[in-house]
Amino acid sequence: MNDTILREEPIHWVQSPPQTAEALSVGNWSVEAVVALLDQPFNDLMFRAQQVHREHFDPNEIQLSTLLSIKTGGCPEDCAYCPQSVHYDTGVEAGKMLDVQEVELAAKAARDQGASRFCMGAAWRAPKDRDVEKVAELVRVVKSHGLEACCTLGMLSNTQAHTLKDAGLDYYNHNLDTAPEAYGRIITTRDYQDRLETLGHVRDAGIHVCSGGIVGMGESRRERAGLIAQLAGLDPYPESVPINHLVQVEGTPLHGIEALDPFEFVRTIAAARITMPKARVRLSAGRQQMGEAVQALCFLAGANSIFYGDKLLTTGNPDWASDRRLFDTLGLVAR
Repeated sequence: MNDTILREEPIHWVQSPPQTAEALSVGNWSVEAVVALLDQPFNDLMFRAQQVHREHFDPNEIQLSTLLSIKTGGCPEDCAYCPQSVHYDTGVEAGKMLDVQEVELAAKAARDQGASRFCMGAAWRAPKDRDVEKVAELVRVVKSHGLEACCTLGMLSNTQAHTLKDAGLDYYNHNLDTAPEAYGRIITTRDYQDRLETLGHVRDAGIHVCSGGIVGMGESRRERAGLIAQLAGLDPYPESVPINHLVQVEGTPLHGIEALDPFEFVRTIAAARITMPKARVRLSAGRQQMGEAVQALCFLAGANSIFYGDKLLTTGNPDWASDRRLFDTLGLVAR
């Protein structure tokens, strides 16, 4: 695929309906069982993940989501990985919420480049009701352009979740981040139960759940297994599971820690696929650092969704053209 084709031919994607909550059965995955998965020889783990993946999905189909920060910086949380926290000097300035026109332009650009889902993130601990009303307006705008809409806004009340559902929100992202036993090392301003309660409100409102975590934060293999077991044990498990590779940002407490072995990241993707067979497993933050060969292994391990576009909330991401070249090389079809 040459550069001229990349500029002139839009991506065409195949449509497949999102999984319903009723279709997502909970498996009996203890932490020990997930550790046993991760301990398998690499080839055996990849083979099993491919078997599961092919049973439930077209193995060459990738769902594309684009992420936009609609309110950047100034977050009161102390998440050790996050450059948007007020607790750390990272050079990220607190900004106001984007207006409707800015978000609409970004959504149209994402659609034209082939994304099927548009995700909006705001650096809040928990939005106020008036903030949720403004986001609801943005959701309606995104939906008017034929895109699925997703938000990540922090903790939600039950009423706020229903407000977003009424506006047409398809997915709500609220990551568990890590295993329960590792959580206190990463964040102290919110506890694990707060996250679970927000996911419960999202489910109650009838919104699809998007929840995953971050690996490479100094956790052990058992703690990575604990994260996967926690996600797989949700009833039902999430329709969308983003697995992020830590992007180390200078000024945050996790900057400078030992990097995670790339094969351990691929193993985590495979474990997510096996334990949550009908979920979209999203290869999320960190793709720019891992390179194309590791990404290809992740797709082989069962990742079938990516964040698409040259920027995530505040960190870099491969640009549109690079991803399209990679898809062409691997024979992948976008939706």
